[in-house]
Amino acid sequence: MRILMVEDDPLVRELVVDALREEGYEVFHASNGEQALALCKRQIADVLVTDIRLPGGVDGWQIAELCREHDPQLQVIYATGFSPVEARPVPGSLTLHKPYQPDRIVEAVRQMGKERRPPSIS
Repeated sequence: MRILMVEDDPLVRELVVDALREEGYEVFHASNGEQALALCKRQIADVLVTDIRLPGGVDGWQIAELCREHDPQLQVIYATGFSPVEARPVPGSLTLHKPYQPDRIVEAVRQMGKERRPPSIS
């Protein structure tokens, strides 16, 4: 399973990416919304793990909404300590509140993997 991790705090991002990779996941990461959207357009991930409050003009809510336009089956996990705007999670998503331990993200990804779409048959 491939994970896109979006987190502006480099320490948190590194800890979570390392924990996910230790579990055998392929992990791509971005530090802001613009980088995340560029990766989403390539449909490289099965699960998006995104902070909500990010630097720049794109927040985690927008990342999930726009990435779902490219991949309606994309699983989404939000991680937040504070969001200055009203919550608007995409259907079927999870929200984890900061601070959290990296193993909490790993467990959430594992849960999403169980709910993941079956592979398409060509």
